[in-house]
Amino acid sequence: MEVLNIAPVRFEEGKMLVLDQTQLPGNTVYLEMQTKEDVWDAIYKLKVRGAPAIGVAAGYGLYVSVREVDAADYQDFYRQFMEVKNYLASSRPTAVNLFWALDRMEACVRRFEGRAGDPWKELQGEIKVALLAEAEQIRIEDERACRSMGEYGLTLLKPGMGILTHCNAGTIATAKYGTCLAPLYIGHEQGYDFKVFADETRPLLQGARLTAWELNQAGIDTTLICDNMASIVMKNGWIDAVVVGCDRMARNGDGANKIGTSGVAILAHEYGIPFYMFVPTSTIDRNTKTGDDIHIELRAGEEIYKLWYEKDMAPEGVKTYNPAFDVTPAKYITAVVTEKGILYPPYEESIRKIFEEE
Repeated sequence: MEVLNIAPVRFEEGKMLVLDQTQLPGNTVYLEMQTKEDVWDAIYKLKVRGAPAIGVAAGYGLYVSVREVDAADYQDFYRQFMEVKNYLASSRPTAVNLFWALDRMEACVRRFEGRAGDPWKELQGEIKVALLAEAEQIRIEDERACRSMGEYGLTLLKPGMGILTHCNAGTIATAKYGTCLAPLYIGHEQGYDFKVFADETRPLLQGARLTAWELNQAGIDTTLICDNMASIVMKNGWIDAVVVGCDRMARNGDGANKIGTSGVAILAHEYGIPFYMFVPTSTIDRNTKTGDDIHIELRAGEEIYKLWYEKDMAPEGVKTYNPAFDVTPAKYITAVVTEKGILYPPYEESIRKIFEEE
């Protein structure tokens, strides 16, 4: 598959490396994560972003943050571990993969609780080895899930289609392949000749800086548009399907994704265009009943008028409102693509069934 061979998170020769996506597309720079503060900063400041990639970063980051701990006993180690876990959990509140990965790492530590009476030095070393193995497994599982989503997603698309996407749910937002971009890579390999339109995705411009760059690198026909141009390209008949990722899906099928996604879904519904949300099962939060229960992260207003400009693009002191995500109601989602298959409404039932089968 012609897929960008740049992983957002790497663990090589004992070092955790994060691709600094705030420097793309101009510079490809990896930063070494040495402390919990490094990891927190990388997640909060979007140096690593995309729900699956955040999960991978959380796994490796938690390991890196505790591997130098020299605790007195199991309880002391667990206490210090939980301090780091809770600290990293405060970095971003909406993407469920962050908490999912951190909980997996905690479960790994708790498996050793019954052995607290073993010689502590050896047991502490064994716990740390197990934590690294768990982090690596999180990465491997995500790579496999993305490949599977790509194969399922391609069955919904036809050669020559015009595809609209929003934000970036590609290989640099996951362990590899991406979620909603995975079928585009597989289709490109098979000569589908997709025509992709990428929303710029304000205010952080993930579509312009990341998706357009990523798909161009792969040789896929890509046209960059401003967010407010989605309606006209649909009206022109240039869009046959919309594909987007997801940061958290409630059990009723409401899906939180990058701000602006819900508007694209409403437009697609108006124009009769299928809207497909690509959601790893790790991103489905069955403890969240509906989208109304999803906490939406609010970010600094400076991202709207200052971050990408040499001079401020708004009056000094103007009030701002900068939610990082919005929620697309399930009624606007034509199908949900997971690594275990394609889900259709009613989503509460199809989501329940896919977890029961698991």
